[in-house]
Amino acid sequence: MSISNESRTRIKQVFEPIALGLGRLGLTPDGLTLIGFGITVVGAALLAGQLWLAGGIVVFLGGVFDMFDGTLARATGKVSPLGAFMDSVFDRLGEGIVYLGIVIGTVVANFDEAAILATAAMGAAFMVSYTRSKSEGLGFTSGTRMGAVGVMPREVRLVILCLGLIVLGVLGTPILQPADGSTCVESCIQPGGLVLVGVLGIIAGGSIVTVIQRILHVRNQARSATTPTIH
Repeated sequence: MSISNESRTRIKQVFEPIALGLGRLGLTPDGLTLIGFGITVVGAALLAGQLWLAGGIVVFLGGVFDMFDGTLARATGKVSPLGAFMDSVFDRLGEGIVYLGIVIGTVVANFDEAAILATAAMGAAFMVSYTRSKSEGLGFTSGTRMGAVGVMPREVRLVILCLGLIVLGVLGTPILQPADGSTCVESCIQPGGLVLVGVLGIIAGGSIVTVIQRILHVRNQARSATTPTIH
């Protein structure tokens, strides 16, 4: 599973009228970047308070809102290296804060397994972004758009994570049930906890696979660049 460049273009076209509407209200691309980041921070705070349903919805809205800044910049001819830099930095910062919120919420719930997985998912997700930025900085992915390489780009991670958090919130049960002296020796992971563990495991594993895919992609490009042409 991956998002092709053509699919990305179609998605951006869908959001363009909304982005232009926000622009007519006086909002700039950089302003939209900061607003999307602020929404994400609110969602992370809700997750830290174990408000999984509300947190999942707000984090998703923050992620969707973040798509408007680049769309508005392209539609109004305001694309700039500084804007792209700001967008990328706040994307990474927002994603890190979301996982921090999950870690805090699960630690408070004494669900250390989920906290460890959330930390692993965050590290793997950051490596996905790092491989993209490093390869593009070295000129390996010029014209190929590394964002379309791999099974777990940011958009896919966002959808999987938020769906899992929303399902966890809808279940409305504790993620971890303390021992009651009957069936649980120490504590029992409840269905909601299993959903959270599964989602974090999928993101961590899929992100690692994506990192490997991108490494191989860059390696193939490097080999192609150094292979002599036979006439």
